Amino acid sequence: MRTRHHAWLCLLAVPAMALSTALQANPGQGVGAGPGPGKDRGGPPVLNVPPAGLIGDIRQQYYDGDSDDLLTAGLGQGGLAGDAPGFADPGNPTATELRRLAIFNNYTALVPVAAGGGYGEFFGPAVGSDTVDGKIAGHEWIAFMRSGEDNRHTVMVQVPDSFDSRRPCMVTAPSSGSRGVYGAIGTGGEWGLKQGCAVVYTDKGTGMGVHNLERGTVTAIDGTLVEAGSESAVFSAPIAAADLESFNADNPKRIAFKHAHSRANPESEWGQNVLDSIRFGFFVVNELYGQQDALGRRIPTIRPGNTVVIASGVSNGGGAAVLALEQDTGRLIDGLAASEPNVNPTVRRDFTIRQGDGPVLVEHSRSLLDYQTALAVYQGCANAAPSIAAAPFNLVTDARGDIAANACARLADLGLVTGNDTDERAESALAVLAGEFGFQPEQNLVQPVTWWANVSTGIAVTYANAYGRFGVEDKLCDITFAATDAGAGGAVTPLPDAAERAIFSTGNGIPPTGGVNLVNENADQGVPTEIGLARSPNTGSADYSLDAFLCLRGLVDGDTDGASRVAEGIDEIRATGDLQGRPAIFVTPRGDQILPVNHTSRPYVGLNRLVEGKPTRLRYYEVLNAQHLDILNNFPGLDARFIPLHYYYFQALDNLYEHLRGGTPLAPSQVVRAQPRGEGAPALSAENLPDISNSPDAADLILFEDSQLRIPD
Repeated sequence: MRTRHHAWLCLLAVPAMALSTALQANPGQGVGAGPGPGKDRGGPPVLNVPPAGLIGDIRQQYYDGDSDDLLTAGLGQGGLAGDAPGFADPGNPTATELRRLAIFNNYTALVPVAAGGGYGEFFGPAVGSDTVDGKIAGHEWIAFMRSGEDNRHTVMVQVPDSFDSRRPCMVTAPSSGSRGVYGAIGTGGEWGLKQGCAVVYTDKGTGMGVHNLERGTVTAIDGTLVEAGSESAVFSAPIAAADLESFNADNPKRIAFKHAHSRANPESEWGQNVLDSIRFGFFVVNELYGQQDALGRRIPTIRPGNTVVIASGVSNGGGAAVLALEQDTGRLIDGLAASEPNVNPTVRRDFTIRQGDGPVLVEHSRSLLDYQTALAVYQGCANAAPSIAAAPFNLVTDARGDIAANACARLADLGLVTGNDTDERAESALAVLAGEFGFQPEQNLVQPVTWWANVSTGIAVTYANAYGRFGVEDKLCDITFAATDAGAGGAVTPLPDAAERAIFSTGNGIPPTGGVNLVNENADQGVPTEIGLARSPNTGSADYSLDAFLCLRGLVDGDTDGASRVAEGIDEIRATGDLQGRPAIFVTPRGDQILPVNHTSRPYVGLNRLVEGKPTRLRYYEVLNAQHLDILNNFPGLDARFIPLHYYYFQALDNLYEHLRGGTPLAPSQVVRAQPRGEGAPALSAENLPDISNSPDAADLILFEDSQLRIPD
C-alpha cells in the first residue's frame, strides 16, 4: 500500500514565499530543469521549488475516500444523482460545506445524471472504477497564481492515491464556462483521477469572484466571504475608493463579477493559466513523490520528459487547453483532447467550409461576441417562427407578455428583419441567423430553451465588458448586475445574505446566476429593472431589453471608441492554429447552439491544416444528435432528441492516452452518427453510441481538399 503523506500535509497552509526561498539558492531551477534528478554538474542539488507567480498561501488537504474525497466530496455516485447537499447553518456555511456543494453543482451542471441518460452505466464516478461509489482518496492543493499584471487565477492539483510515480501522468482540467476552480471536476477531473493521474485545474482568471460593492464583501479562495482587498479574495473590483463611494451612492446594491469587471480580459491569459497549472502540478507531485536527498529535501524526479501530460477541457476549458498547447514552447504537453472547445480562430479567407452539397461557407471564424450578440438580438424574435414551434420549452409568450412579437416588431422597424406579421418576421430572423451567421439547422430545436435560460444574453454582456476591459462603474450599454424582486416588477433589491454566502457554490461566473440578475438601467419603468421584465424606452413594450443588446451588437460591428476597445480584446484571444505537431483531438456536436461549429471547431481544423499542412496530427470528430449542454438531456423532449457528448469526450481521452502510451493510431477525422433515444426517451443503449471508428466509411470521412474543409451530411 502506498505511503500516505497526509500526516504532515493535512490542513497545512504553507506560505509560498517561504517555500520559494529555495529558489533564491537555485536561480532559474524550475520543474524539469537541470541535466538529471541528482546534482547539477557536480554543484548543489536541483531542488524542487514552487513555480514563479504563486501568490499567498498554498492550502493543502488530504481526503480519505470515505467521509470525503477528491471527486464527489463524499457524496459518491449515488449522492451526485440525488438532492443538493445543504448547510448546517445557511448563515455561516463552512468551507467544507461550500466545497461539497460546489462539487455537486459543478458536476451536475455538466454531466447529465437523470435516469436512462447513461449516468451510472456509460459514465459516472463508479463506472470503470473499483472504488466505493466512485469515491477517490488523495491530496488536494490550492493556491493563487498571477495572470499577467492585472489578475490572478486559482490553481488546484488533485493527486489520487493511485498515482504511480514510476509511470506518472497528468491531465489538465481548466473550468468550463466561467466557473470556479471545481468547474471541470466531472469532466477532465473524473477521467484523470480514475486513470490514476494528477489532475491540474485552473479557474482561468474568471471563476466565482463576486464583489458586493455596497457591503464590501467578496468570495475567498475557499468560498467563504471576506472583506474586499483581502489577500484570500478571488477578486476585488479595481475601482478607486472615491469612485466606489460615488458609484454606490448612485447605484446601490450592485454586484461586480470577475470575468466581466476585472479590466483584465482574462481570456487573453487562458493558455498561460493552463501552463501555470501544469507547472504547479509538477511542483506538487514532486513534493509528494519526488526523491529526497540526504538532507530530506525533495528532488524533482517527476518531470515532463517522463510524464504523460494531456491538455484537456470542455467548452471554455477546451479553448484554454488549445491555447495552452499553441503557447507551450517548453514542451510540457504531450497531447490534447478537447470537447466542444471555445476557440476563436484567426480569420483566414484562403479556405472554405462545405457540408455535403450545401453552400460554400467563406464567412466563417466569427468571434464568440459576434455570434452571441447576434443571438441576443435576433433569437427572441426567431423563437416565434412557425418552423420551430415544436422546439421544447419555447416560451414565446409568458407572464411578461408577447416578447417575441414585440421584439419582431422592433427589429422590423429598424429594417433588420422583413415580413408583415410576427410569423414572417420570426422566420426572417431565423434566416438571418442561418444565412448571415452560419448557424446550423440542427441548432434550431435547442436554441429557444438556451435563449430563455439567458445563455446568449449573459455571455454577450460579460464578454463585451471583458474584451473592452470595462469596469463595473462603466455600466456598459446600461446593463448592471444585481439581485431583483420579481414581485416588485423586477426592481433591484439587496442580494439575500444566504444567497451571497452560498454563491461560490451555486454560481457559474456569468449572471444571471446565484441570485444575481442582469439589470436594465434604462428601462421604461423609470427605475432600474430586471432585464426580462424591463419595458423598452423606445416602444414602452416588453421585448427583453432589445435596445440594450442592440447596443452590445454595435460594439461588434460599430466604429465607436468602445467598439475599438472590444476589437482589440478579441484580437488578443484569437487562436493561431499551430498545435506544434503534437497529437490532438476535437470532439464537437453538430448541433452546438452556443459555440456553432462553423465559427469554432470547423474553421480551426481548416486553419490548422493551412499552418501545419498534411503532417498535422489533429483529428476532428463531429457528433450528430448532440448539443452543447448535456445537462439539457435531463429534460423531457430534449432527452429524446440528444445523446450525451460527454461519452465521446471520455472516449477521445481514452484514445489519446492509448496513443501516447502505446502508439495506438488515432482514428481519422469523421462524422460520428450517434442515434437519439427517440419517442418516450427509452434508456440509452450502446446502439445509440457507436464508437469513433478506426476505419470509418468513406462517406463519413472529414477531409481537407482543394483548400476546402469537407464535412459529410
